[in-house]
Amino acid sequence: MSATVENNAKHGTTPPLLELDRLHVTFGDTVAVNDVTLAIQRGERVALVGESGSGKSVTALSILRLLSDAQVSGAIRFDGQDLLAKSEREMRGMRGSDIAMIFQEPMTALNPLYTVGDQIAETIVVHDGVTANEARKRAVALLGRTGIAEPGKRVNSYPHQLSGGQRQRAMIAMALACRPRLLLADEPTTALDVTIRAQIVDLLLELQRDEAEKRGMAVLLITHDLNLVRHFAQRIAVMEEGVLVESGTVEQVFESPQHPYTQRLLASRPQRTVVPVLPISPVLLEARDVSVDFKTKLPGWSGWFRSGHFRAVAEANVSVRQGETLGIVGESGSGKSTLAMALLGLQRTAHGEIEFQGRALGSYRGTEQTALRSNMQVVFQDPFSSLSPRQTIERIVGEGLALHRPQMSQEARRDKVVSVLREVGLDRTVLYRYPHEFSGGQRQRIAIARALVLEPRILILDEPTSALDVSIQQQVLKLLAGLQQKYNLGFVFISHDLAVIGAMAHRVAVMQNGSIVESGDVEQIFATPAHPYTRKLLKAALDY
Repeated sequence: MSATVENNAKHGTTPPLLELDRLHVTFGDTVAVNDVTLAIQRGERVALVGESGSGKSVTALSILRLLSDAQVSGAIRFDGQDLLAKSEREMRGMRGSDIAMIFQEPMTALNPLYTVGDQIAETIVVHDGVTANEARKRAVALLGRTGIAEPGKRVNSYPHQLSGGQRQRAMIAMALACRPRLLLADEPTTALDVTIRAQIVDLLLELQRDEAEKRGMAVLLITHDLNLVRHFAQRIAVMEEGVLVESGTVEQVFESPQHPYTQRLLASRPQRTVVPVLPISPVLLEARDVSVDFKTKLPGWSGWFRSGHFRAVAEANVSVRQGETLGIVGESGSGKSTLAMALLGLQRTAHGEIEFQGRALGSYRGTEQTALRSNMQVVFQDPFSSLSPRQTIERIVGEGLALHRPQMSQEARRDKVVSVLREVGLDRTVLYRYPHEFSGGQRQRIAIARALVLEPRILILDEPTSALDVSIQQQVLKLLAGLQQKYNLGFVFISHDLAVIGAMAHRVAVMQNGSIVESGDVEQIFATPAHPYTRKLLKAALDY
């Protein structure tokens, strides 16, 4: 049954806004999307879910004709128009105004040479034809509506000056700037904490209800966040290996899933696998009264001659023992990632002391510093920007071995790379491929493999599961817990997902505006939080 027939049967004679009719997408001999049929009505909210590599993002990109080197067949109809028959010039006119997209990785989607305000305003000027001054005012308002504090200042920030969550919100503001009729949201809340997720959901719902626009914006939500699906979507479509295996209303699918794959997805939840740390376990990493400042331009003419300072981390005290996981939680921009970079010695501190195994980081020199780097590894939040696009996966994962284990033969190094890739759910067939050939979740697994290959003493994980679907997230958490127990690793685990912190951490530090407002045993703090901000975070997680 075609999408048109299917939806006309359900919704009378009203034609759908978007129709995918036997959509088939291949890259060479690889089938990414296999005869997918789906329709979305005006004003409808449909969620497309599935594991990494299931074809969700490829489906969305094919709608906007943004796939290169792909063979697309079938039909893609928007408001009755055949998108596959349109010229590139016609598609440029529709992108942003009629159909907009929130991309999964904002750092690679935003231009690093322009402020976020300029990029949002440009979209408004091009499609709405307003003055630059009016477009800038609207850009400030949009940033404020998506939850960015001090939008009048942040509008002048470049992407690298924003946290991951702030960049994602700027990307959402850009997509919503021209009030599109169809919004393709590819993991729109991946980098956002629970309080901001609720704001974004409310914002999207508000825009849909805005009768003054009379546009009835429809949303195709691509996500692995099943809580988001439950709170936002009306219908759900489940994909596995490029095939649409099940669809229906959210209530039907969540309450009585029919396909085994859907049942497995819904059953995936973080499980606490924490092993108690021995009282005699030595401290591996310790920070005492650590503060981090960033220079900021002062307003007015004085900014040309002198600069001010913004305190991103204020007098933080944390420690990690052997075999222990310290969770760090807080809203986007609270200083979590900045503190992590300081702990690694990658961010200069204003004052304070950081020690690894009782020795100050600054005292390591030469070969000692090289050995220190092998013992302290990191998994970054944005896997695409942290993986070299010009290197194969074998070289990316094996690069640390080539530097720190030069005595290993090429064959032994390859065997080690294959082994660690297998541990994160990838096989040896990925060795000769490049990062752009993988989904966001698969790239995150590659980044984790690269960090694990040296078997470090300390692993700093900055939102390591934010790009992973629930089933792969569960596998990775189980993997990390197993490696910690096997090698007595210390973890600094940064996350906005309180369920993940509850599953992985022994202790937790809660950050707000650069300060640690509460810290201690994770089970005790989650059960009886003392600080109002901690209570706010936990309440938002429960409500969400």
